[in-house]
Amino acid sequence: MITILGAGGVISNELVKLLASGERAVRLVGRHPVLLEGAEEIVSADLSDKEQTARAVSGSSVVYLLAGLKYDHKLWAEMWPRIMANTIEACKRAGAKLVSFDNVYMYGRVTGAMTEETPFNPCSRKGEVRAKIATDLIGEWKAGSLNAMIARAADFYGPNAKNGVANNLVFDPFSKHKKASWLINDSVPHSLTYTPDAAQALIMLAESKAAWNQTWHLPTTPNPPTGKEFIARAAEEMQVSAKYRVLNRAMIRVGGWFNPLVGEIYEMLYQNDSSYIFDSSKFAKSFGFSGTPYSDGIRATAASYKKAV
Repeated sequence: MITILGAGGVISNELVKLLASGERAVRLVGRHPVLLEGAEEIVSADLSDKEQTARAVSGSSVVYLLAGLKYDHKLWAEMWPRIMANTIEACKRAGAKLVSFDNVYMYGRVTGAMTEETPFNPCSRKGEVRAKIATDLIGEWKAGSLNAMIARAADFYGPNAKNGVANNLVFDPFSKHKKASWLINDSVPHSLTYTPDAAQALIMLAESKAAWNQTWHLPTTPNPPTGKEFIARAAEEMQVSAKYRVLNRAMIRVGGWFNPLVGEIYEMLYQNDSSYIFDSSKFAKSFGFSGTPYSDGIRATAASYKKAV
């Protein structure tokens, strides 16, 4: 049994489709999970509860931790360490392997490309939380008490990626014939992971005996476009004018007074004022895939919006 903790998100949904095509038994776990075509069963569970998490994981061979929390640093500090500890304990009880889906917040501001060897140096409250839970998990596999891996993605985009930064700032407004937006600096390259690539890579990693007990950067196409270039390509595919505005720090600071979510974004803006380069060459060398070209990914994402109209 393959269990997905945190059902309903874009990566989870992509995973279900791919796992079903390989005739693998899939269990979806969430607070209010919905049975999708290709999944065998659903389990309702609160991952902050140790016993509920253990019951949800029972009988699993591989567990994907894809859970998401409201974008709030206080909630993250309270809940993420508990969720990770409960998941680790549940996997130990079940004898299951754990794949933890992660972001890059723990690296903090990086000069040059981010790699799997980049040291943890968080410069945000949310980054401190991510560094802690990643360190906890790495400690478990180094101690030999659990077979696990961390699979990291950059900011992502793709069909149905409702929470993707580029989807929210570019594709969503363009689909409504509104002006797009970009954060802080549109003239520097910014890596983006294509969600179907991330899902496929998670399966490839889990099925590789040599991949366990390591950190991996999921395939993210090298030589990323600048914000301006990304917006121009998206506008061309969506057949709209490439009109957009660059949101500066002052605008986001003021927006945070009225919208807590916008306020939470403020501390992460260091990722947008200079080059944001996510290196996944380790995966490319091991599996022969470096990611879907941006032109193809943008085209497919734009097509998903046209189809939804």
